[in-house]
Amino acid sequence: MSRLTLQLPETLHQQLAHLAEGEGVSLNQYIVYALTRQAALAHALQVVPEAEVKQQQQAFQLLIKQLGQASSAEIESVLATREQTEPEAELSADVVSRLKEQIQRQE
Repeated sequence: MSRLTLQLPETLHQQLAHLAEGEGVSLNQYIVYALTRQAALAHALQVVPEAEVKQQQQAFQLLIKQLGQASSAEIESVLATREQTEPEAELSADVVSRLKEQIQRQE
């Protein structure tokens, strides 16, 4: 374990102490938890450049057009070849829910 000394504004210190008390943990445990959670979120969220977003949207629209002209068997074939991935461990149900809320607020 590493040791880190911080200087905090008194009001922030009091807020953190109050939150830790509400969670039933020590102030140290609460701060480690909060920093770990923030670091995981920062790592899990990656900004995609606008050009890449547009490229993906165009590819999706082309796929939709092509699927509209495809038979059911062709659609099944395309879906069978898609890459299956597992969500990242950091994407808990809580994180996904908060991300969906953020996206809805931006729309």
